[in-house]
Amino acid sequence: MNAIEVKHLTFAYEENKDVVKDVSFVVEKGSYTTIIGHNGSGKSTIAKLLLGLLEKKSGEILIEDIPLNLDTVNQIRRKVGIVFQNPDNQFIGATVRDDIAFGLENHEVDPAEMDAIIEHYAAEVNMTKHLDHEPTRLSGGQKQRVAIAGILAMAPDILIFDEATSMLDPRGKADINRLIKKLHEEKKLTILSITHDIEEVVKSDNVIILQKGRLAYSGSPEAILPQEKKMTEYSLDIPFATELSYALQKCGVKVPVEISTERLVEEVCHYHSKK
Repeated sequence: MNAIEVKHLTFAYEENKDVVKDVSFVVEKGSYTTIIGHNGSGKSTIAKLLLGLLEKKSGEILIEDIPLNLDTVNQIRRKVGIVFQNPDNQFIGATVRDDIAFGLENHEVDPAEMDAIIEHYAAEVNMTKHLDHEPTRLSGGQKQRVAIAGILAMAPDILIFDEATSMLDPRGKADINRLIKKLHEEKKLTILSITHDIEEVVKSDNVIILQKGRLAYSGSPEAILPQEKKMTEYSLDIPFATELSYALQKCGVKVPVEISTERLVEEVCHYHSKK
């Protein structure tokens, strides 16, 4: 069973101005998939369509084989959690504890069980000591951790991150990316991350590339990211490790083109050990 299946999806904010154009793709259950594309390519629009926050013009969306429509939208929203780029827009409670509790109350969780659930998911994102703090006083990375804890507490099958690291500094971005990877590996959740961060794409199982509202590529990061000409056509950067690979080759260092910095370091060490 696929976690998400999108068939010939089209959407327009204005009549005759489609921003998503006949897009089809599949997200496998348990996979970590990233969606990238230049600004205006339709990435965040697709995230909202998957939650039923926008009404499609045509096409079909299936979440775990359930067609998304007015009759099923509430059922689907229990299966899918979304973390937006600005966590301030998701805060409801006066404290971190209250904020995590809000979603549980909406899901009619027994109040007697709430404290244990809140403590558990605060610990999952390393925010236990901040449970009685005001969310607005936290750093950007801490705010995103709270937003993620609130979503996890509602036990979704699928987590969507809509540019969740775009407003963070490099340290906060790396912190949240590590957490996303951990959630995928340890909890076996299906992760769909809409991102501008090419280094996050490197760590994903699959990547979907959008260009001007259309599907340009769907497949493994390893197959597309080293293709400098293609990535330039898509107005995207290549990973740092790939740039460095090409630079080393020009200097006569015989290493393969890599997308992972860790793998490139291993290859460079291997090259020097043979000299």
